[in-house]
Amino acid sequence: MSTHPLLDRLAALDTNTVSDALDFLGLPGATFGLRPLWHCPAIVGRASTIQLGPKTDARPTVHLISPVVAEIQSDDRVLVIAGGAEGISCWGDILANAARCKGVRGSVIDGASRDIEGSESIGYPVFGRGVTMISARNRIVQVSSGQPIMVAGVLVHEDDYVIADRCGVVFVPAARIEAVLELGERIAARQRGMVLAVRAGRSVADVMHDKEFDAIAIKEDCKS
Repeated sequence: MSTHPLLDRLAALDTNTVSDALDFLGLPGATFGLRPLWHCPAIVGRASTIQLGPKTDARPTVHLISPVVAEIQSDDRVLVIAGGAEGISCWGDILANAARCKGVRGSVIDGASRDIEGSESIGYPVFGRGVTMISARNRIVQVSSGQPIMVAGVLVHEDDYVIADRCGVVFVPAARIEAVLELGERIAARQRGMVLAVRAGRSVADVMHDKEFDAIAIKEDCKS
């Protein structure tokens, strides 16, 4: 029996469907601008939040993110990193290897990564805004971990749910995961039926009419 049944259900969906479910429920969570930084697989997991910021003095300090990686004790973690600066890396291949050894599922960076071939070579998924060669050392430091952070305009808490694929990254508040999954599963079933209807020759204008989607929301309202 799976030890992560909610994550298994989330993994059976995609970011488009989860985004639609959040829309119906009036919840934020879908982001724009975060994408896979190599042709990596989709990931789902629970957020380990990290806030970065500019280095303001010359004192030596522990390398950003490394304390969080060292403390990982479970196999459901996705590192969610905020505070990256344009053109400056806040992820690299040494961190990727350390995270892989700790069973981390991947990283989502509101910023850039360097050494992306190193992450790709070990199959470690990285999602972010872009790639660079410029090091974070003496430029960016870790400010906090385990605290709420803003990622691409979305407030993310420790242990929130994360799904990332080729279309981008979506966060789901932990307190609403079951409602989002239940609705997402119904949306996915409805959309599979719509695809079959179009293939069978039904008018796409009828199949994609707002009332076809509104029926999902009406069902949800009746249950609440």
